[in-house]
Amino acid sequence: MTETAQHAAHEAIDKYPTSLRVLHWLRALLIFGLIAVGWTMTSLDDEMAEKFGELYPLHKSFGLLVLLIVLVQLGIRALSRLPGPADLPAHERVLSQVVHVAIYALLLIVPLMGYAMSSTFAHSDGVTFFGLHVPELLPKNDTAFRVFQLLHKVLAYTLLGLVVLHVAGALKHRFVDKNPKADVLSRMI
Repeated sequence: MTETAQHAAHEAIDKYPTSLRVLHWLRALLIFGLIAVGWTMTSLDDEMAEKFGELYPLHKSFGLLVLLIVLVQLGIRALSRLPGPADLPAHERVLSQVVHVAIYALLLIVPLMGYAMSSTFAHSDGVTFFGLHVPELLPKNDTAFRVFQLLHKVLAYTLLGLVVLHVAGALKHRFVDKNPKADVLSRMI
């Protein structure tokens, strides 16, 4: 490889690939929608037909869609050239990396806990993905259901907290920091 080719291969790119940017924003919209629907459906009276007839199935379907999007994103990330680390102080770079890894982990774990919760609940009709039945891999067990329910709830709120931190960090780097190379938001828009 010539020196020019090596330089071009190592040259930093400014933005994430278009596919990752589109999936990032789609996933963000879906997560905020899932949180809103989750709050709404859990606050409704169990006698309301819409709660179990519409809201729960939609929440489950969109939760599985987020899981699939994250798996696709991880595949694309593994095969793509990505921007290098932002020009941030070391402690902010470490915090950013920890938050990103935790968000990705929770984007996998929270839907899986929701699936496990639905699968183990004795009175559940199971999980559907926009009308298609998803096989239940776990036996009905109300004790396990309560554990998965608690994990789904606590981890969803943890994910929400990390997303708020992620957004706050991106806005800080965009509007507060004096270094334009710290503007991580420009890489994702």
